[in-house]
Amino acid sequence: IRNSPVWREKEDILKSVPGVGPVLAASILAFLPEIGKLNRRQITSLVGLAPFDRDSGYYRGRRKIWGGRSNIRSVLYMGALTATRCNPVMKAFYMRLIAKGKEPKVALTACMRKLLITLNAMHKNNTAWSLQHSCC
Repeated sequence: IRNSPVWREKEDILKSVPGVGPVLAASILAFLPEIGKLNRRQITSLVGLAPFDRDSGYYRGRRKIWGGRSNIRSVLYMGALTATRCNPVMKAFYMRLIAKGKEPKVALTACMRKLLITLNAMHKNNTAWSLQHSCC
């Protein structure tokens, strides 16, 4: 990444988000080359962060995430955990979910998904993160 100006630019865009460090940025660039090329539903499904239902007939099961690329998902977990502490947008999103009664791990999984969607959109538009352009 250090030797290529193109990869360095992509890494700088990803690292502009508070909570995204060098490990998460390098992991996304290495293990998720589709970032910026897919829409939000496709990218979350590819990583395994899309909620799948367990319904059958009258039975309504809990929604769970599974499948996808577990190596990216595990690194995103730590990135989302950091982002809920130092990124004001993610922190407000996490606290809003907790206030609604969501369990902390469920709220953190939602933050992982939001972080991935944000990184995908930034990579697609080739723009750095800014507090003015972020949505709550």
